[in-house]
Amino acid sequence: MRILVATDAWHPQVNGVVRTLTMMADAAKAFGVEVSFLTPASFRTFAMPSYPDLRLALPYQAKIARLIAEARPDSIHIATEGPIGLLVRRYCRKQGLPFTSSFHTRFPEYISARLPVRESWIWAGLRRFHGASQAVMAATPALANELRARGFRNVVLWPRGVDSSQFYPRIADLGLPRPVFLCVGRVAVEKNLEAFLDLDLPGTKVIVGDGPARAALVRKYPQAVFLGALQGEALAQAYAAADVFVFPSKTDTFGLVLLEALASGVPVAAFPVTGPRDVIGSAPVGALNDDLRTACLSALRISPQACLEFAAGHTWEASARIFVDNIAGVRGVDPHDDALNFAAKLPRFVA
Repeated sequence: MRILVATDAWHPQVNGVVRTLTMMADAAKAFGVEVSFLTPASFRTFAMPSYPDLRLALPYQAKIARLIAEARPDSIHIATEGPIGLLVRRYCRKQGLPFTSSFHTRFPEYISARLPVRESWIWAGLRRFHGASQAVMAATPALANELRARGFRNVVLWPRGVDSSQFYPRIADLGLPRPVFLCVGRVAVEKNLEAFLDLDLPGTKVIVGDGPARAALVRKYPQAVFLGALQGEALAQAYAAADVFVFPSKTDTFGLVLLEALASGVPVAAFPVTGPRDVIGSAPVGALNDDLRTACLSALRISPQACLEFAAGHTWEASARIFVDNIAGVRGVDPHDDALNFAAKLPRFVA
C-alpha cells in the first residue's frame, strides 16, 4: 500500500507534527506500507509572519497535480491546513478523490494569541477544511470528543508513540543545582512558558527549544537556563538529566515530549488540560494540578520505574498500525491482509 501524506510542516522544523509523521512512516515499513510525503521542500517558501523560524510553502496547482501523479498513491492523507494542505484538498475535491486528514494544532488559540481574530471564525474554517475528509484523525479521546462537539464529522483516534531506543534512562548531568525542572518545546507565546518560569521552585529551571519568544524570555528570566534546540543524543541526555518534566502548555493536542520524558524515567508536572490529561490519565506517572508549583513538587515523589513501565506501552509501531487501519477502514478493505492484497483492492488514483 502506498500512502501520500501532504504536510506544510517538515524538516528542518523541529516539532511534534514533523516527528509524528516521520516516525509513523518509518514504523509503517515493517508491515509493507510505503508512506511518501508532499512537503514544502518542493516549493519556494517564505517566513511566516510573527514567526520567522517557520517557513510556509508557495505551492501551485499544476505542480501539486504532477507530484501526486508521480507518487501514484493508493490513499492521500492531508496532515496540515496550510497552503499545501489547501491545494491538495482542492485537487482531491476537483478530481473526486477521497482523502483523510488529521488535526494536530489548535490554530484558533495560536492565532488569537497573536492577532485580534475571533477563535470562532478560525474554528469555522477548520470545520469546513476537514468537512470533506473521510476520517479526521485526533490524537486523544478528549480532542476527538471536542472536535465532534464543534461539528467535525468522521472523527477517529490516532494515538502517538515514543522511540524507546532513543529515549531511556542513562547517567547524565547538566552540572546544575538540583532538582532540575525541564521544559522541552517551541519557545513561543502559545506554550505558556512564563507560567513555569514565574514559579518559585528549588534547583534549576531549564528550557530546551527555540522560537520567537526566546530572546525576550532570556532577558526576563536570567536565572533560568536556556539550552536552545537540541536533537538526537543531546536531547536524550537533557531528558535523562532532569528530575521533573514540566509541561505548562494549555493548547497542545497531545505533547510527544510527555512520552519522551516518561520513557527517560522522568515524571511529568502539568496543568489538568487536554494533552497531559489524556496522555497520563490516572496513571501514577505525573502530577496534574491547576497550581503548577504544587504539581512540580509533587512530581518529585513519583517513581521513575512507573514512568518507564507506562511509556513502554506506547510504541510507534502501534501508532502506525492504527493510522493505516484508519485509512483502510474508510476504504472498505481488510487492514490485516498482506500488503500486496491490501494494495490490490484499492483503485489507483492516477494512471
